[in-house]
Amino acid sequence: MAKAGKTVATLIIGAAIGAALGYIMATDKEKRQEDLAGIKDKFNDLKGKLNKKSKELEEDIFNA
Repeated sequence: MAKAGKTVATLIIGAAIGAALGYIMATDKEKRQEDLAGIKDKFNDLKGKLNKKSKELEEDIFNA
């Protein structure tokens, strides 16, 4: 049962990524560059948040 859930989740994630890429590729060049810059900024923000959380978790583990 858990394997089926993972398969469905993977399918949904893949469809979302495909739809996003299709939308980006279908737009004009200027709009595409703006969209890609926005996506890059959001990924960088997420990366920063993940790094911060991992450092906090590491400190919690080693200081416990």
